[in-house]
Amino acid sequence: MHWNLFIIFAVAALLLWTVGAWAAWKGRSRVAYITTALGLAVFFTFIVGLWVTLDRPPLRTMGETRLWYSLFLPMAGLLVYSRWKYKWILSFSTILAAVFIIINLLKPEIHNKTLMPALQSPWFAPHVIVYMMAYALLGAAFVMALFLLWKGRKATSDPTTATSPIISQGMSICDNLVYIGWAFLTIGMLFGALWAKEAWGTYWAWDPKETWAAATWFAYLVYIHHRLRPKTSRRFALWVLIVNFALLQMCWWGINYLPSAKGTSVHTYSMQ
Repeated sequence: MHWNLFIIFAVAALLLWTVGAWAAWKGRSRVAYITTALGLAVFFTFIVGLWVTLDRPPLRTMGETRLWYSLFLPMAGLLVYSRWKYKWILSFSTILAAVFIIINLLKPEIHNKTLMPALQSPWFAPHVIVYMMAYALLGAAFVMALFLLWKGRKATSDPTTATSPIISQGMSICDNLVYIGWAFLTIGMLFGALWAKEAWGTYWAWDPKETWAAATWFAYLVYIHHRLRPKTSRRFALWVLIVNFALLQMCWWGINYLPSAKGTSVHTYSMQ
């Protein structure tokens, strides 16, 4: 599968996801499920084809990881829609996926067969894929947090005041997305530790990437503990989600641009 074919698969997937988002707004759930799932199948077909062509998992460069993020965002949106029937969630997941697809189209990165020895571990692919799924779920929680802050500015300011069903249900969605996303983060960290032991001889070395990963993990744990306490501020919890998502972005790609990581971090291979 040549990279030049990406635009064909991307446009086809985006059209299907757009139809799914439109169907969700119109209350046509069956059409939303089918078209969104077909879009996921089309996009995943390209990833599999690229995997076969490269003879390695397409996970080395930032562009390649954006492929997985573009896949998992509509998947997370579909999961939320199927469970809670929020009409707008498929629209937001499609828009976010489109942003990452456009970035890949405008700034394609080299997709060759070169894979440094450290990345040839069997733990490499599970580690990155699980992390991308976690990022997608936590990204959906971030979108939901923005929506709730906009929708219920006054209702979320007082934790002792009864809130509307939309706010209560939305907070429940945020909680569930964070629970599952944090679980994936934990599994991803465990896979990463096993990979590090095999590649570098130690489970954890407080590399800059590992430090930010730990900070992100603890930040979402703070949200979980805050939400488990009775009568806590919902508004504060939503802002915690927004700050946490900023930490997550630093952990994902921002670390590559830090002076402290250049030349010292073993996780900046994607920049080479």
